[in-house]
Amino acid sequence: MNGGEKGQDQLKWQCERCRCDLVTGPVTVTYMGNRFTTDLPHCPSCGMVLISEEIALGKMAQVEQMLEDK
Repeated sequence: MNGGEKGQDQLKWQCERCRCDLVTGPVTVTYMGNRFTTDLPHCPSCGMVLISEEIALGKMAQVEQMLEDK
């Protein structure tokens, strides 16, 4: 995935494999047998999903902790 030099909110990400611009829309995420649907940037051609560091260390880490505590 390519992002360029702009601030993250202004980035126009592109799939390295397909050279398609990423679109933000619903994707299904599975963790510990639980399925979630959330809006994330993904490639409309191959389906590769971009998970930013902010989301991985923030929201996803919180959900992971809640599921592991169950």
